[in-house]
Amino acid sequence: MIDLLNDLADTDPFYQDFSVWRYASTAYWWQNQCAIVRVGRNIEIGFRFNLDGLRVQAAWWYADPEQIARYRSAVAEQSSGGHLQELLCSLTAQGYEVLGDTLRRVPRGIRPDHPRADLLRHRSLIAARELEADVSLVDVDPVHRSCEQLRPLLDWLRKNVTVG
Repeated sequence: MIDLLNDLADTDPFYQDFSVWRYASTAYWWQNQCAIVRVGRNIEIGFRFNLDGLRVQAAWWYADPEQIARYRSAVAEQSSGGHLQELLCSLTAQGYEVLGDTLRRVPRGIRPDHPRADLLRHRSLIAARELEADVSLVDVDPVHRSCEQLRPLLDWLRKNVTVG
């Protein structure tokens, strides 16, 4: 995993701020090697390698109330919210699953029939997929391509959710 992330950072310096978890005594950590590349506060690309393959995900999570408010404000706006919706539709068409912690209803003060009501319910946002089974940790190209597919979402989150 460390070699893969070093190769990814050599390909593009955007990916150089990474962390890899060490093995622990529980079975999950022996069977799954995990790592992240930090993109912004509470925004990261995550990797999980196990016997089934490699999972790559872009995630915005563990957000504080200020970030959630900034996210909802950006989603409610026509231009930035419409752009996020297009990004997520594109990722879904490429095989990514869009997940996250969501409220049961739209937040207070927002019409239930808002065109992006489903996105406004999110308190976290994750786009993830498993890479093909034949992808090995030796070849950085498919991993880099997957990360680059996620990059517009990460850029949107960094621009609209983080402060500064």
